[in-house]
Amino acid sequence: MSEYGQQLREKQKLRWMYGLNERQFQNLFIRAGKLREGTHGDNFMIMLEQRLDNLVFRLGLATTRPQARQLVNHGHVTVDGKRVDIPSYEVQPGQVIGLRERSQNLTIVNDALEATVSRPAYVTFDDNKKEGSLVRLPQREELEPEIDEALVVEYYNQKL
Repeated sequence: MSEYGQQLREKQKLRWMYGLNERQFQNLFIRAGKLREGTHGDNFMIMLEQRLDNLVFRLGLATTRPQARQLVNHGHVTVDGKRVDIPSYEVQPGQVIGLRERSQNLTIVNDALEATVSRPAYVTFDDNKKEGSLVRLPQREELEPEIDEALVVEYYNQKL
């Protein structure tokens, strides 16, 4: 496979994993490049992890990212007590992610919580309240090990 093919495959794998369309993915990549500290690839991966739909998945409120995205879209999720129905909402460290009162007993959420084995170190979760929070920004070592973000950066450097 050519170098371009490897870069494209890596980009598509990451894009599919997080469930983003090309425009969302590219815009997030551009925003990550404008950050002052850190490398472009690391910042991009961290920004993907900060998305509300991804954190709902990481907290164990959903079994898949598409399911988490649907929970957010349908208005079941709150951030700091306010309903948020935008899956791309960027959660900051310290913000509390929970479920609306009427959504606390959803079968799909309870099943997902029972199936949750472990959570990443950068999130905390309270099973009684069904609330969790982003404690800190994740380190690159804690994120998807099978992704080589350098190939994604190379792909977009050629394209943009």
